[in-house]
Amino acid sequence: MLCWAALLACLSLACAYVGSLCLWNSHLPRDHPAVIKQRFTSVLIVSGLSPLFVWLWKELTGIKPGTSLLVLLGFQVEGIVPATLLPLLLTMVLFLGPLIQLSIDCPWDWVDGLTVMFDPRFWALCLSDMRWLCNHVTTPLTEELVFRACMLPMLIPCSGLGPAMFTCPLFFSVAHFHHVIEQLRFRQGSVTSIFLSAAFQFSYTAVFGAYAVFVFIRTGHLIGPVLCHSFCNYIDFPAICAALEHPQRLTVVIFYVLGMVLPPAPAPHD
Repeated sequence: MLCWAALLACLSLACAYVGSLCLWNSHLPRDHPAVIKQRFTSVLIVSGLSPLFVWLWKELTGIKPGTSLLVLLGFQVEGIVPATLLPLLLTMVLFLGPLIQLSIDCPWDWVDGLTVMFDPRFWALCLSDMRWLCNHVTTPLTEELVFRACMLPMLIPCSGLGPAMFTCPLFFSVAHFHHVIEQLRFRQGSVTSIFLSAAFQFSYTAVFGAYAVFVFIRTGHLIGPVLCHSFCNYIDFPAICAALEHPQRLTVVIFYVLGMVLPPAPAPHD
């Protein structure tokens, strides 16, 4: 009964999150600023209410009686600096190949890049862009809160650490299938290509979901998965085909391989 209750609670969270995105009956595509603003409202409400599932679960089961709800959700001050920096550094090492590829193709030198990065006007422009906010702030924060911070405290006592690391990402991956409905609705390709794209997205979101679970469990903080999620949204899926056809192919491929063999693991959380 404990496991069925945990799975039902996680399924309810996933359905509520996806339902908040599909709530608005708009004839505009999902990347339109008006649609993004509507979804901002509904998804923030669902995400704000999602910790109630964990609180109710904690009260009814009596699990983790001495642990506060905020700590279970990964909101704590102790160890926040390494929990912020190390997972992001690990992710950047994993994406070493794409980062080197971007730096080679970038028309700016590193001095110009740093100048832009520390320019307040650049960040003001980003924060005024609804799509940028969606991809790098709202979506990483709300998805990691719902699909990691709220689900894992309920799944781990039920199934154990290992099965939870594989079960939790499935909810995250299946939640992305709502994109199929929108693509079919706006006829953004053939039915076959849309479903193949959805299957591919299911695969890599499951892999990232497992990675985010790993970071959350090892650090005990939510900030690490959120920043990693935002970084991955910025880099996007590695352009492996472009890397194999790159003028400096050998250099790029070497850094792709190094990115896969070098990463250390974040420090464990007690």
